[in-house]
Amino acid sequence: MIRLYDAIEPNVIDEELLKLAVEEQGPQEAAGQVAKQEGINFKDVKSLKLDFQNILRIDNLWQFVSLTKLQLDNNIIEKIDGLESLVNLVWLDLSFNNIESIEGLDTLVNLEDLSLFSNRIAKMDAMDSLVKLQVFSIGNNILDNLLNVIYLRRFKFLRSLNLAGNPICEEEDYKLFVTAYLPDLVYLDFRLIDAHTRELGDTKYQYSIYELKHRENQIQIKLEEEQANIAELEKHKAAYVEYLNGPYLFDSLYLEDIEAAKLAYLPGVPELLETYKTKFVAVCQSLFDYGLIQQEKRKAEVALFYECLEEALQDNRAQGLKTIDDFEKIHSELLNTIRNASELQVVDTKMNECAEEINRLFDVLMTLEMQLVEQLEESINSFERNIIDIVGVFVENVQGLMAQCRDLENHHHEKLLEISINTLEKIVKSEFDEDLPDDVRALFSDKDTVVNAVGASHDIHLLRIDNREDELITKVTSWCTAIVDKVHNDEHDRNRKRVKEINQYVDYLQNELDNFDFGDLVD
Repeated sequence: MIRLYDAIEPNVIDEELLKLAVEEQGPQEAAGQVAKQEGINFKDVKSLKLDFQNILRIDNLWQFVSLTKLQLDNNIIEKIDGLESLVNLVWLDLSFNNIESIEGLDTLVNLEDLSLFSNRIAKMDAMDSLVKLQVFSIGNNILDNLLNVIYLRRFKFLRSLNLAGNPICEEEDYKLFVTAYLPDLVYLDFRLIDAHTRELGDTKYQYSIYELKHRENQIQIKLEEEQANIAELEKHKAAYVEYLNGPYLFDSLYLEDIEAAKLAYLPGVPELLETYKTKFVAVCQSLFDYGLIQQEKRKAEVALFYECLEEALQDNRAQGLKTIDDFEKIHSELLNTIRNASELQVVDTKMNECAEEINRLFDVLMTLEMQLVEQLEESINSFERNIIDIVGVFVENVQGLMAQCRDLENHHHEKLLEISINTLEKIVKSEFDEDLPDDVRALFSDKDTVVNAVGASHDIHLLRIDNREDELITKVTSWCTAIVDKVHNDEHDRNRKRVKEINQYVDYLQNELDNFDFGDLVD
């Protein structure tokens, strides 16, 4: 695929080239001159044509965030990249280039029409994110395996496909294979797929497609299960009780506990450990269930606050709009009177009335805003007290349940120490008949070694429990602080914005009045 202009020095997509392209494709004549004078904002450009520019590499397009159509055909591009910011792209033409693999399209989730015609591509892949793809042209490449077509089954909206000019098109059952494996396809190689061809394809490949559908269904079920698990985990994280609905925390106690693994060989320890685990997991489950309930309480409290907040804001807006509407009617009448007046005395009187109405409007709007501020301050303070109380109760109960976990660990530690000391005494008296691994038997050289080993295991467990408790409490209290701060900050910003709006509106009215054109008045 050698082109005449391949020998020319490669071009780069720089600022000058982009400006020139945008100017040539933008408005011409008077409108074009205005655009050149005022400057072109690349962020506003919707369509960009960069064909036949001998471009080797796609670059410097990050500013074109509003681009929906990009034409880069008939260049010498070797790699698809530099398109990450073009998330609004709908139409992309990369035909007649030197591209060898499909890549760099991950962010183009809105792409509907893609042309990779006449390149050097041997495999169709890396397009999973193009969920809206409808038209795909990849003819005149080097696709030599019909199984490539199966990859396209994931594109549910694909209706037009061009594969003409690839080695796979020479295979005897090419059309039957494509129509059978892509049942929603309407056009193949720019021709309408007729019913007869579709029927022949369905008949020929019915058994292999049945097996494929079964595999796809299994994959889909697994994917949905994984997505459901992820969503469920996110729900648990939002409640700060993730991995407390099972043996996860308990298992983590023993994850790096070498001494506990040795002590598990002692007679009676496995049974002791199983009893401990059952009780520990039950406490964790109680904490998990309680956490989910408390999360719903927090969500309900937040939702109720914002519902009341919106109600107050809407009521205030309605009063403000009515006030302005009433003012504008009076103001308009006064201006009309001034406009039609023939005596200065009448004008002076009505001008004073206008000024008074503007001042009255300002006072009323500011009074409404102050009333709203007081109302919202009371609501916010009430919300703050409620949410702090809810979180406080939650934290208190978490501490109580975690204390139960520590009590279970302390009880287990006492029993384990008792078994270990008894074992030591039996070994000293040569009354211990059990066969123990050498590293386990080495623990029982003296009492200090045994006590230290059991104590080290105990310390690891308590640290894990403490860390999980601290993590939970830190996260929920941080959330509480953050949402309360946000509510206060949002209200502060809203108030400043509203006061600014009122002042700007009143200043505009006053300025309009000060510069009012009286026309020709007779004294």
